[in-house]
Amino acid sequence: MLRKPHRRAIEPHHRPIEQRRRLILAATPLALAAVVLAGCATQTASSTTTPTTDASTTETAAVVDSDLSAAAVLAANADVTVVQDDEWSETDAADITLSGSTASSDSDAVTVDGSTVTITEAGVFRLSGSLGGQVVVAAPEDAQVVLILDDADISASDSPAITVTSADDVAISLAAGSDNSVSDASSYEEDADANAAIYAGADLTISGTGALTVSGNGNDGITSTDDLVILSGEITVDAVDDALRGKDSLTVEGGTLELAAAGDALKSDQTDDATQGFVVIGGGTVTAESGDDAIAAATDAVITGGTVTLTAGTDAATSDDSPKGVTAGLVVAIDGGDVTIEAMDDAVHSDGSIGIGGGSVTVSAGDDGIHAEQRLEIRDGTVTVAESYEGLEATDVAISGGTVDLTSSDDGVNAASGAAADAQGGGMGGGGEQDTGETLTISGGSVRVEAVGDGLDSNGTISVTGGTTVVSGPSSAGGQGALDANGEIAIDGGGLFVAGSVLVTPTGTQPWVAATASGSAGDTVEVTDASGAVIASFEADQSFSAVFYSGPVVADGGSYTITVNGVTAATVSEGVNVSGGGMGGGMG
Repeated sequence: MLRKPHRRAIEPHHRPIEQRRRLILAATPLALAAVVLAGCATQTASSTTTPTTDASTTETAAVVDSDLSAAAVLAANADVTVVQDDEWSETDAADITLSGSTASSDSDAVTVDGSTVTITEAGVFRLSGSLGGQVVVAAPEDAQVVLILDDADISASDSPAITVTSADDVAISLAAGSDNSVSDASSYEEDADANAAIYAGADLTISGTGALTVSGNGNDGITSTDDLVILSGEITVDAVDDALRGKDSLTVEGGTLELAAAGDALKSDQTDDATQGFVVIGGGTVTAESGDDAIAAATDAVITGGTVTLTAGTDAATSDDSPKGVTAGLVVAIDGGDVTIEAMDDAVHSDGSIGIGGGSVTVSAGDDGIHAEQRLEIRDGTVTVAESYEGLEATDVAISGGTVDLTSSDDGVNAASGAAADAQGGGMGGGGEQDTGETLTISGGSVRVEAVGDGLDSNGTISVTGGTTVVSGPSSAGGQGALDANGEIAIDGGGLFVAGSVLVTPTGTQPWVAATASGSAGDTVEVTDASGAVIASFEADQSFSAVFYSGPVVADGGSYTITVNGVTAATVSEGVNVSGGGMGGGMG
C-alpha cells in the first residue's frame, strides 16, 4: 500500500522554526527607511538610498547573519519537501500504456479523454510508450502521486507534457535502464500559469537511475511552484527560458544534469518569504550553459558538494546584458564541491554576503571574479580567479585560510562599497583620500595576486596579521599601487612579499624591508640577511621596479640584501623608505 506522504527535510535543512533568520532586500517607504530587518546574530551593513521614479521609496540593504557557513545559511531557511524512494513501493504501481494519440489503464484513478491522461487519486503509476498529448495530475490536495517513467515519450503540441494541477507531493521516478523524453508547446500565452515541459503546482521530486530528456520549447524546462528536488537520474534539459525552476526552492542532491537555457539554468525566485527562494547543490554532476545567470537565487545560493560547471552568457545579446555564474539576493555559501565558472559578468555575486569555507572554486569572469555588496570571507578551500576585471570585491574582505590565487586586469582585491562611491563621487573602488570604513583583512591562508591595477586596495584600511601573501604588480605606477588604502595599512604578522611599482609605508608591529629593484615576469627575487641566509624567496609574475617584504624573520634595524636572479639589486636597512622612487611616505 502507498504510505501516507509526509514532509521530510533534506539534511541539514531540518531545524526548529525559532532558529530561522528573516532576511530581505526590499523597497520601503522613506518613513520606514531606518527600520532594519534582522534575525538572529546579524551584521548590519550601511543602508543605501537609491533614487527611483517614485520619490517615496528607498532601497534598504540586506541584513545577513554573521555566520556565512553553508550549515548556518541552510539553518536559516525553510524545510524542503522531498519524496524519498522508501516512501512508496514500485510493486503498487498501476500501469498506464501510452499509445500514440491515446492511452489505456485498468486503474480507476486514471481517466483518458482523447490524448489527455488524467490521474485523479493518490498512488503509484507506471507510464510506458509514446503519447502525442499530455499527462495531468489532478489529485486531492493531500495526495502523494508517484509517476514512474519507464521508456515513456510524451510530446504535447499546445500545453506542458506533464502538468500537476493539484496534489500534495508529486514524484517522478526514472526506471532503471529507461530512456524517457518530454516536450511541450512551442509557445504560451503571457498569462499562462502552466508554462513548462514539466509543470507542477505542488512540491516535485525527481529520482531514479534512468534517463530523462526535457525540451522546454515554449518557456521553462522543469518548474515547480513549490520545492523542486532532484535526487538522482540522468537529466538533460534544453529550454528557451529557464532550465530548472523551483519557486520556493531548488535542491540538487545527486544525479547527472546537463542543462542548456536561454534564460537562467537553475533558479528559485520566491520573494514573498525570506526563508525560501534558495538554490542548493549538495551532490551530483551539474553542467549548465545559460544566456542569463547560471544559478539565480532570490535569497541564498549554497554549494556543499558535487561537480558544478557553469557557463553564463552563451547568448547574452538576446537575454541578460550582465549574465553571472552564481547570483544571490542574500548569501552565497560554498563549503564543498568542485566548482568551475565562466561568466560574462561576475562569476560569483551576492547582493548581500559571500562565504567560502571549503571545496574548489575556479572562475573566469568578464567583470569581478567574486563580488559581494557586504562581506566576502574565505575561510578554507581553494579559490582561483583565472581571469577578471577585479579578483575579489566587497565592502569587507576577510581571508583567514585556504589557498587564493587571483589574476586581474584592475585591482586584485578591492575593499570598496557603494557608500564609498557616493562619498567620493565614483563607482565601487572609485578611489579617494577619505577613509570610508571598508576593511581588507588577511589573517591566514595563502594568497597570490597578479594585478594590472592595485594589488591590495581598500577605500578604508588594510590589515595583515597572518598567512602568506604574494603580490605581483602593478608593473608601472600610473596612479596604481601594490598596496593602496585610504586609511591605515597595518602589518602585524604573516608574510607579505611584493614585487611591483609604487609602494607605501606601512604601520604595524612587524618589521619590513623595501628596495628599488627591477626585473621581469619569471624572475626570482630573494631577500638575504647579513649572514647571507635567504629568508624569503619569490617568483614575480610581472615586471617590477620595487620590492617589499615583511615577515617574522625580519629583525628590527637589520641589514638585508635584495637579489634578482642571483644578482644583487640593493642592500637596505629594515624600516627605511626607498629613496628616489619606489617607496612613498603616504598611504597610496
